[in-house]
Amino acid sequence: MNLTYTKVGDYYLPNLTFPDLINKFEIGKYGRLRLQFLKEHNNVEYIILLMDNELREHLISINNEAEKRVKNIIEEMCSKEKVDEDMKTNDQMKWFGLMNNFKNIAEEIVCKEIIYI
Repeated sequence: MNLTYTKVGDYYLPNLTFPDLINKFEIGKYGRLRLQFLKEHNNVEYIILLMDNELREHLISINNEAEKRVKNIIEEMCSKEKVDEDMKTNDQMKWFGLMNNFKNIAEEIVCKEIIYI
């Protein structure tokens, strides 16, 4: 690694630059939630991931894991409560309400298990 320095007053400071690590449109909803959590509540881990150039990969993996977990939880709840395509065609409002409820529950579980740790 070759470092260059710039003289500022009596001191030489290294010329450190960080590449554009985060494109917020690629990391997804749960990745952005994790990023916000790291910045506000776990600054040490955020800085370590940023300095090691692993932040973007971490956020993408968290996002993928969270999306899979939400999908699995919703599928489990649907099978347990017998919410299926017949209910969707016969009673759309009930189906819609249950699916929204399942999604909210699943997202809350995922946030507590994956995002906010």
